Amino acid sequence: MKASITELCTPPEEGCENYQELKDAFVERPHLQKVIASLNGNTSIIFTNKDLLEIADILDANVREAPAKSGSIAPKDVIVPAGPTGLDPRQTAFFGTLGIATKIQKAQIEILNDNTVITTGEKITPGQVALLEKLKIRPFEYKMTVVSMLQDGQLLDSAVLRITPDVVRAKFAMRAANITALSLGSGYVIPSAAPHLLMKAFKNLAAISFATDYSFPQAAALKAAASAAPVASSGGATKAAEKEESEKKESSDAGMAMDLFGGDDEY
Repeated sequence: MKASITELCTPPEEGCENYQELKDAFVERPHLQKVIASLNGNTSIIFTNKDLLEIADILDANVREAPAKSGSIAPKDVIVPAGPTGLDPRQTAFFGTLGIATKIQKAQIEILNDNTVITTGEKITPGQVALLEKLKIRPFEYKMTVVSMLQDGQLLDSAVLRITPDVVRAKFAMRAANITALSLGSGYVIPSAAPHLLMKAFKNLAAISFATDYSFPQAAALKAAASAAPVASSGGATKAAEKEESEKKESSDAGMAMDLFGGDDEY
């Protein structure tokens, strides 16, 4: 593929066969140089005029299990779960070599805890491969993974495929909320902060209206709604309020009588 693309991007030289014809047909394709740089290892090229996200979903749907191979680099963590293994007790030493705690339960080896046997990015050892084979675990998978995509002359990372309209809306909403909060905190007013400031001002005016005789049409509507709302209170709470009011009145009357006669200290 590299040789074909290089030949396609190389202008014809004078003296070659059909030079004039090749020169007239030659088109500069600088974006294909980016493709050459991406052709490393076991790489394939897919040509499509359809939605790229649909193509990625088709590729993700075609997955085959694969065993671990000694010497290869692990693409993800491999965790061996706790529980019975189905192996006879004679193989306990094998687990001990790998540092996996076990016990004998019902004539078979049982792993006590979940164990991360292989870590992402590390080279897989023969002992790890042997363990996974004994446990019949095929931790990896064969599939085509989208590395990058070429669209409109631009080579883009595969993560761009997952940027859906919902993701864009969510990101925009989060950033708009952040800048609105910054505006409200700093006092520098921007359009998105104006509704919040107006609502806060209205609440302040409504609070003043309820506490004073000042009113305006919107506050009058709120007062009417508040007065029309039913007030629910228990009989016990009503009696307690009446008792408290009576005690306050008696205390006030006693204080007034003492003041009239000069207080206790004068006698």
